[in-house]
Amino acid sequence: MIFRPGGLVRLLALVATLALSGCRESSGALSAEQERRFAAETIVRRADDLVFRYTRDPGGRQERREDRLASIVVTRASLLVHKNAKVGLEITPRSRREYSVERSGERVRIRAGRGRSEEI
Repeated sequence: MIFRPGGLVRLLALVATLALSGCRESSGALSAEQERRFAAETIVRRADDLVFRYTRDPGGRQERREDRLASIVVTRASLLVHKNAKVGLEITPRSRREYSVERSGERVRIRAGRGRSEEI
């Protein structure tokens, strides 16, 4: 096999890129029970492997921000932000916590709780 100058380097870079892209962890797996429940509630939107910014104690002295990989399912009755079986945020008609949703350009903020326990 004959390679032009730099061809081998490009080939190795391509192989490395393809190998690394296949290693990314997926966050969209739901249990069979969750799949049935959401199908019964009629799924309106669903997206897997999105980057969410999680903020704890926004505006406070101990504000903490981090970007997290997660998935979202929106139905006519509920909203779930999850990473596979781990629930990050679930809003249902039975939810007792205070929630607000606001849109800023292409960004949607979901505020849960208030005061020191508030999360965005």
